[in-house]
Amino acid sequence: MADLSSNFLGIKSPNPYWLASAPPTDKEYNVVRAFEAGWGGVVWKTVGEDPPVVNVNGPRYATLLSQDRRVIGFNNIELISDRPLKQNLDEMRRVKRDWPDRAVVASLMVPCTEDAWRNILPMVEDTGCDGVELNFGCPHGMSERGMGSAVGQVPEYIEMVARWCKQYSKLPIIVKLTPNITDIRNPARAAKKGGADAVSLINTINSIMGVDLERMTMHPSTDGRGSHGGYCGYAVKPIALNMVGEIARDPETRGLPISGIGGITTWRDAAEFIALGAGNVQVCTAAMVYGFKIIKDLTDGLANFMDEHGYKTIADFQGKAVSTIANWQQLNLNHIEKAVINQDLCIQCGRCHVVCEDTSHQAIIATLNGKRHFEVVDEECVGCNLCVSICPVPECITMHALAPGETDTRTGKKVTGQFANWTTHPNNPMREVAK
Repeated sequence: MADLSSNFLGIKSPNPYWLASAPPTDKEYNVVRAFEAGWGGVVWKTVGEDPPVVNVNGPRYATLLSQDRRVIGFNNIELISDRPLKQNLDEMRRVKRDWPDRAVVASLMVPCTEDAWRNILPMVEDTGCDGVELNFGCPHGMSERGMGSAVGQVPEYIEMVARWCKQYSKLPIIVKLTPNITDIRNPARAAKKGGADAVSLINTINSIMGVDLERMTMHPSTDGRGSHGGYCGYAVKPIALNMVGEIARDPETRGLPISGIGGITTWRDAAEFIALGAGNVQVCTAAMVYGFKIIKDLTDGLANFMDEHGYKTIADFQGKAVSTIANWQQLNLNHIEKAVINQDLCIQCGRCHVVCEDTSHQAIIATLNGKRHFEVVDEECVGCNLCVSICPVPECITMHALAPGETDTRTGKKVTGQFANWTTHPNNPMREVAK
């Protein structure tokens, strides 16, 4: 049986699934329910200085829904904890005492001054919590006050605060990064340079969910006005995976522990983050949409996957996919694939023909011998994968890779095979740039 136990920065938990700092971890009641359901750990909802912030008493959340009303994306304008600091710390202390085998990490956000961090860190450490996450990612409300992503967008600030925290606390320091930046590698490098033990990412993406066209107000709104918020949920997963992968393969941050966040909804999502270098994962939106009991599906699914592939521990497949990420100029331009339609599975809907005819390479016929029939014309197919992406029947359209020696009917040239170092191969038109 697979061993799902996690040891992230020396913080042990029975599985790699932590609840992210967010409404689900706002108070003792929620956290206890999560632990009873089986979650491995929590990052407590971000706390700051007293007096606490004041949240809006109106719509804080908005959703992007699919046609069958599944939540694809989620937006919030909620600020950090609006409860007194002492109350949060007292509850944190009790939870850690009652659940010693679970991870309890404190998320912090205070003004960007040395005194502010020096004052709060000993109080947090006194709770017995396992680590500290520095919230440098929140894109709304707090950023306008010089905190959150206002810090996370300035590498020099990240390095400075991380160094303060390492000076004034013995706990592991995790820097939570904002995705609202051009190159995620720069803040990650700054966190490492400042002595941070790990990074977590991504935090939410700056967003406006929509406009009420009848009232001509943005949505959601409070008394006729709204504010940009943080976007999360399943839709942000590709963005998060890219940023995690960039940090994992960057020579300057390679080996820096990563806690993966962003759209994790199923065990498969979690496995993908781990394969791209994450040591554990944090979940929020999925728990808010489906409740805490999804943890059983998350753990069972991951364990079954590991058993099927012979992975005994999380570490056995952590980072295994990182080496497959390459810059574009490192791709093998001699590799050729063609789409193939399985006629036994085809339901004759014609979607593949329409999109290929209208927007791609006119490589799929719609009739054969006067009858409705969809088939790929090899001579025109460039292997773009569009037809595979839109086909409603799984595995009906697949990609076939031509083997060395096969002839590409589109160009009449034989496939010359794969190259161990395409970056410097003479057939690579970008070889000089790639160097």
